[in-house]
Order: sequence, then structure tokens, then C-alpha cells
Amino acid sequence: MKLCRFNGNRIGVVRNTSVHDVTPVLQELPALRYPFPFGDQFIANLDMLRPKMEALADRAPGLPLGQVQLFSPVANPSKIIGTPANYHAHVAETHRDPANFFAGRDKSVREQGLFLKATSSLVGTGEGVAVRFPDRRTDHEIELGVIIGRKTGFVPPADALGVVAGYAIALDMVMRGKEDRSLRKSLESYAVLGPWMVTADEIPDPGSLSFTLHLNGELRQSANTRDMIVDVREQISWASSLYTLYPGDIIMSGTCDGVGPVKPGDVMSLSFDAIGKAEVGVHAAE
Repeated sequence: MKLCRFNGNRIGVVRNTSVHDVTPVLQELPALRYPFPFGDQFIANLDMLRPKMEALADRAPGLPLGQVQLFSPVANPSKIIGTPANYHAHVAETHRDPANFFAGRDKSVREQGLFLKATSSLVGTGEGVAVRFPDRRTDHEIELGVIIGRKTGFVPPADALGVVAGYAIALDMVMRGKEDRSLRKSLESYAVLGPWMVTADEIPDPGSLSFTLHLNGELRQSANTRDMIVDVREQISWASSLYTLYPGDIIMSGTCDGVGPVKPGDVMSLSFDAIGKAEVGVHAAE
């Protein structure tokens, strides 16, 4: 099942090139009172809601994907977790370009450790990336986005995929510089997720997905998730050993080589096996 959030806070089931509005299903979510629990309640209740969404989608007319604005399929993650330097070819390119890649160049992914991005940086593919500091270099980094489906403490790698709700294309945008990595990756719109979430049952093996990023039609990044240094199962287990994971938490699982700068007016074309395609525009921040 492909699930999207569109035109504000409407919920849609994506079938072929159409979106079927199933927003009434949100009425089934449990009522909450302050203080609100951590996590995304739509993702937390996905299994319960799924049969009702399928039935609603069968009856709802399809809206062309090109006529809706796609937001992040996750509205309320408690955290966005990043995995640095997770492809050997990307590690090599950081060594070739010390002027732009400062932090952790001489350390392995395990030595650098996971990092966090501000949840306020999260946007959908239809919202685009807003470059706030045009005098600084902002780079694209396409990644597999892993969306956690239930609250969990430590989970061993062998069981880790069992806590996944789904997958999406992610862009871990970054402003280059000497500041802490989390600062430079947490500008508003620098965490892109979408164009929708594909439920985990449709991607039984996230460790064999090819993906590409084109910038204005030119191929910039191309790899397969099998090339990861720390695979998805290990990343989930590693993250769960550090933090309690909540429904809707997002792991951005690392990028491959070919990262490069973007500027206002550019268009990034993303493609990911088993997920789909999306275009993300770049504009100047207001």
C-alpha cells in the first residue's frame, strides 16, 4: 500500500498515477489529551486503519498525482535519525574533497555515530527545498527513508525489520561548513520525505533497492542499498540501543557518492526501486 499526505492534511492511497482520498479514516484515531504522547498516531494505528482505507479507496474517485501537492507522509515524528558516511564510495569522495567535507572524514560510520535532525526540518517532495544561506554550499543527498511503526526499545538486527511501518525516498540536505553536522542538516526543508510511504509488506528486502538522483536532467547519484556499510537491519538495531523508537520516527539511512550543490531554480529528480519517482524543486527561502 502506498500512503500519502496531500493538499494540507488529507490522507490518500496512491494507486498507479492517482490519489484516492481516504481522509475520513482519521476519525477512527483515538482521542488524545495533553500531554500528547510521542510519535505519529496515524502511523501507530496503521494496521487498524488499513482495511478501512482500502475500502474507502475503492469508492473514492482518483485525483491525478500531478494535480495535488504532496507533503511528508509522516506528520509527527519524535525524531529524525541520520546515518553518516554509510557507502564506501561516498567515504572516498569525502577524502578527495577535504575543503567541503570536514566532520568525521577520518572516522568510520560506527566511530562517527548516528546524528539527529530537527523535526522542524521535515517537508514533503511537493514543498521543495528552501535555501536559506545562498552564500553557503547546500548539497543533495538521496537516501532510503525508514519509517518506524511501533514503540520499541532495543531490537536485535534479526528482528529489526519487524518494527518498520514502511519506506520512502529521503533527501538529507546539508549546508557545508565547519559547524556541527546536526546544525547544518536541520535547516527548515532540509529533511525531505516522500513522495509517499510504501508499507513494509511491499518491500520485504530493503537491502537490494537501486536508486538515482538527477539534477536538472544530469545524473548525479546512482547506487543500490546493498552497497551500505551498515545495513537497514543494523541501523534500526543500533538506533534502538540509543533511543526509544516511536511510531513515525524516521531513519535516513545514508547517501552514496555523487553528492553536489544545488541552487534556487534547480530541480532534483528522484527514483527508487519499489517506491517510485518524485521531483523536488529548489527555491530561495523567504
